[in-house]
Amino acid sequence: MLKVCMISGSFEYDSEESLSNFKDHLKKHQLDIEVTMIVYESEDDEQSLQTLESTDVMVLFTRRLNTKGKELERFKSYCSLGKPIVGVRTASHAYQHYLEFDGDVLGGSYAGHFGHGPIAHVQIKKGNADHPILEGIPDFDSYGSLYKNPSNATDITTLMTASTSEGNREPVAWTRIHNGGRIFYTSLGHQQD
Repeated sequence: MLKVCMISGSFEYDSEESLSNFKDHLKKHQLDIEVTMIVYESEDDEQSLQTLESTDVMVLFTRRLNTKGKELERFKSYCSLGKPIVGVRTASHAYQHYLEFDGDVLGGSYAGHFGHGPIAHVQIKKGNADHPILEGIPDFDSYGSLYKNPSNATDITTLMTASTSEGNREPVAWTRIHNGGRIFYTSLGHQQD
């Protein structure tokens, strides 16, 4: 049985609702799966991350949580084991006291965003249309602010990019191998995405 742990704590983007929908989708289409959700109620909420010790895949959608001490060490330990991680939007700055996670694990270089307003035109990068992660996903418009990732790790594989009418273009979905484990990150995750 595949054990998935989803961690929610990105309040601006209604991460609990998004992850709950994803959980329902997985349970409908993946027969041999167990999904545990950890839901933070605020940035200062104390949640146990002990379940990560027996988790096969972590799905992370949190933003600048103030987790410290033993629980942050559990998170770091999971990341060091080479197990799969899926990061959504604000996962690039998931824990305020471990901002290195973005560059060290996800391979990103989050440097803010271009602001609310300009629509980002999301496109599959040439040569990636047949990638299994992108199955059934067409090009589309995103209404969330486009994240800046100016100097990502050289070992990422960019799957999708987005551009604005102002000429800004950034990677918005990529994969990477970290300590032998597969990583998928997307800076998309606005409620309308």
